Amino acid sequence: MKKILKKKVIVTGASQGLGYEIAYEFARNGADIMICARNKKLLQDAHAKLVKLSSNNQKILFQELDVSNETDVKFFIKETIQKLGGCNVLVNNAGIYGAKGKIETTNWDDWVKAIEINLYGSVLICKEIIPYFKSQKYGKIIQLSGGGATNPLPYLSAYATSKAAVVRFIETIAEELKDFKIDANSIAPGALNTKMLDEIINEGPEKVGLSFFNRAKKQKETGGTSLRFATELVLFLASSSSDGITGKLISAIWDNWRVWPLHIKELNNTDAYTLRRITGKDRNFQWGDI
Repeated sequence: MKKILKKKVIVTGASQGLGYEIAYEFARNGADIMICARNKKLLQDAHAKLVKLSSNNQKILFQELDVSNETDVKFFIKETIQKLGGCNVLVNNAGIYGAKGKIETTNWDDWVKAIEINLYGSVLICKEIIPYFKSQKYGKIIQLSGGGATNPLPYLSAYATSKAAVVRFIETIAEELKDFKIDANSIAPGALNTKMLDEIINEGPEKVGLSFFNRAKKQKETGGTSLRFATELVLFLASSSSDGITGKLISAIWDNWRVWPLHIKELNNTDAYTLRRITGKDRNFQWGDI
C-alpha cells in the first residue's frame, strides 16, 4: 500500500496479538513506527521481528509504556516525535479485559485498572499527540473498540463500560478536530483468537458467564475472525484514501468501508455508524414516544 510509505506511526499495545499484527503491516508497507507496551520482554521480541521486515532507511522503534501513567505518556509522545521525526498516525490498541465476574463481587482495583488502561490510557495518548497534529494540520487517530461498545457484556462490566466510553470520546474529539484535518475513528475488529480469548476460557463459566464462555470456546475451535480484516481497515484509515472520514465506529467485517471515500458528504451528514440512543419509533412502537 504505497500511501502508507513515509507515514510515521504510533501503535500502543503492540507486543502481541492484534497490536503486533497492525505494527507488522505498517512495517511491511514502509512506515516508520514506534511501538509500546507494558511487558518489556514481549516488546523487545516484537521489535526484533519487526526490524527484520524493515529497509535500511526505515525507523522501527520501541519503548516500554503504561498508557495510564500521565507522566510517562507525556515523555513517550515527546520522545516519539523527536525520534521518528514527527507523527502522522496514532493507533490506540492497548487494552485489557480487567475485572471479571458479578459487579458486587468483583475486585475493585482490577475494575478500576481496566478503566485506567482502556479509557484513560486512550484519552491520555490523544491528549498529548493532538497539539502536534494540530500544529501540522493533519493527523489520523484510530481507536480499537470491541463488542463491549455496542452490546452489554455481563460479568465484564469494566471492559464494556470503558469501550463504550472511549468510542463516545472519539466521536466527540472528531467534532473538535474537523477544522484541523484530523480524522478520529473507532474500529470493531471482530471476534479475534488472541491471548484475550484464552484469558476468558481460562477464567471459566463461573467468572465470565456460561453464554460468553461457550461462545469463546466455539470461537477458539472455529478460528474466529482473521486479524487481516482489522489490519486492512487500520491501514485504510491511516492512508490518505480515508481523508475526511471521521467520528465513526467502523466494523472491520460487516461494513463496506472500502467504498466509503465515494460517499464522504453522505457520511458527514448522518449519524450512521455511531453510538446513538434507539427510540421506540426506530423499532416501530406506536406508544413509546411523544
